[in-house]
Amino acid sequence: MSVADIFSDEVVTHARVRDVELPYGAGTMALITLDNGFDHTKPSTFGPGGLTELNAALDAIAARDDLAAVGVTGKPFIFAVGADLNGVPLITGREQALEIARLGHDVFRRLGELTVPSFAFVNGAAMGGGVEVALHCAYRTISSGVPAVALPECFLGLVPGWGGTYLLPRLIGAEKALQVIIDNPLNQNKMLRGPQAHDLGIADAMFEPADFLEESLRWAARVLTGEVTVERAPVDTGAAWDEAIAQARWRVEGKLHGAAPAPLRALDLVAAAKDRTRDEGFAAENEALADLIMSDELRSGLYAFDLVQKRARRPAGAPDKALARPVTKVGVVGAGLMASQLGLLFARRLGVPVVLTDLDQERLDKGVAYVHAEVDKLLGKGRVSPDEAAKLKGLVTGSLTKDAFADADFVIEAVFEEMGVKQQVFAEVEAVVSPECLLATNTSSLSVSEMAAKLRHPERVVGFHFFNPVAVLPLLEIVRGEHTDDATLATAFATGKALKKSCVLVKDAPAFVVNRVLLRMLAEIVQTVEEGTPIDVAERAAAPLGLPMPPFVLMGLVGPAIALHVNETLHEAFPDRFPLSGKLAKLVAAGKPGVYRPAGGGEQSTLDPEAVEIFAGGTSPSTEEQVLTRALDALAQEIRIMLDEGVVAAPQDIDLCMILGAGWPFHLGGVTPYLDRTGVAERVTGSRFLDRGVASLP
Repeated sequence: MSVADIFSDEVVTHARVRDVELPYGAGTMALITLDNGFDHTKPSTFGPGGLTELNAALDAIAARDDLAAVGVTGKPFIFAVGADLNGVPLITGREQALEIARLGHDVFRRLGELTVPSFAFVNGAAMGGGVEVALHCAYRTISSGVPAVALPECFLGLVPGWGGTYLLPRLIGAEKALQVIIDNPLNQNKMLRGPQAHDLGIADAMFEPADFLEESLRWAARVLTGEVTVERAPVDTGAAWDEAIAQARWRVEGKLHGAAPAPLRALDLVAAAKDRTRDEGFAAENEALADLIMSDELRSGLYAFDLVQKRARRPAGAPDKALARPVTKVGVVGAGLMASQLGLLFARRLGVPVVLTDLDQERLDKGVAYVHAEVDKLLGKGRVSPDEAAKLKGLVTGSLTKDAFADADFVIEAVFEEMGVKQQVFAEVEAVVSPECLLATNTSSLSVSEMAAKLRHPERVVGFHFFNPVAVLPLLEIVRGEHTDDATLATAFATGKALKKSCVLVKDAPAFVVNRVLLRMLAEIVQTVEEGTPIDVAERAAAPLGLPMPPFVLMGLVGPAIALHVNETLHEAFPDRFPLSGKLAKLVAAGKPGVYRPAGGGEQSTLDPEAVEIFAGGTSPSTEEQVLTRALDALAQEIRIMLDEGVVAAPQDIDLCMILGAGWPFHLGGVTPYLDRTGVAERVTGSRFLDRGVASLP
């Protein structure tokens, strides 16, 4: 199959050329506008068709002798967002992958090799190949309103392979380039805004969005006439370059433990870029792209990306959004850290009054003060204006009585994880709110149905499980209780979307999805420690997964008391698979925050001898390989049971939950394709979770 056949469904990005007479007598510019014919909701990408059309436009431009310059810009709000990845899973041969890599280089490099200067006018979002188009140009301007500039390839399992690993470090230096190429993608695919890209030196000049193109053309004219001289900081290709590489390698290995090849491959390309010629650098990128396009890691990354971009936006099982009721006021029961985070989130995203309640004035004041302090932080970072900050502070208030909820449409509880306490809270709230007011619980493991059982209107109770920190983690598990009606569920989904969370519908089952999966794995690993495996061995065992943190570090973050509570809930429901950890109970009783001593003063955490002693005493230690095998086997078994129970609609929903709520790495594609790819699923459960070829090579 030819490359053209593979990308037969490509939405071609056209290269529309028009002549522009530049001011100040600077001459004529051939301005190329990259435009796929759709609005900003369908960004322009580069497949073989788009690259071929751009190449033809450059052929026509190169044949002219009347031009002073060439410019490239994008359609409204979008410059270009990189390669068309839709056909990548269909590539079956390395030679096809190599052809795609070479085509991108062959076309883009022409922008830097024309007989006249080239200018990129980055008017909107620019990612991947879009950034590389700009890098090939001689000069770049950027709009201060650009919301996203990024080279996200390492996030997916690729490298910036159309010039990025060679051109960017030679433009802004290795240290800054590695931030864009490696650090940002591995930090939840962080994007740069226009001013940040300008400050890094990626763009030579920045203008306001309203007249961006006009000002960019004037600036280009002044460059051509010599009125403006573009000065760039010299790049250190000596010791500073090598030190930046060493530091980045340490960060990557500490984060991924060799579990993903793409970041290390990108690092090697940047390391070598300081001594290579342009041809050598581009040839090395071609080889890297060809290898990585044929990897399971890329298939996994694309599978995960598809989940986050598509399935998360159309949640399986969500009722008709027309059934949703409006939310004009929110009540939050509790004023602790979680409740305060929720209060800020609801006020900021919904723009409605939010009332926190608690039994103690001091605790209530502390909760409201926390919200105000967080608003001040947002103001200090320029994330909100002074007027917006004042408005947010005014929206969040406190009350010692639940009568303040009388006109609320949505009340969420965030109190102690004990069924009796939560039932009492809901009974008190129901006594003062309207019959239509939705009652939500942020419980991490308790039964939503049992919580609602004694109410007059159990149909308006729903699980609304956030993940900590609330402002950062995008997952929201929406739990349908036994009596939850469609209007309540529709309102919950609409509210979750307004909060900018990715919602997944979950059956009312113990610990729902993320906590159940994580605790099954953690319980198995803790069990090996109780049997005599040293904690450091157990921690290293999970390293090949490239998870955000080792198991016992995660326990410390969650808190041993919460881990124990969920362990007890799951043990009560499934005693054969979730044994009670007596030593975890002793750790909690001893008041320990985990098995590590808290770090301070820049020091690294170290194991707490007293905590280690609590877990000591076993006589049957396991090797790292044995620990990992037991953990993966337990995961496969539990996920199969969860799917059989109908906890979620499909394996993809478990993957989505683990990616967005637990930081399961994109390069693994989710837990189920990883278990399929490694053969664990078939060995433990008798079959794969997904169809063969999904998130892996056919």
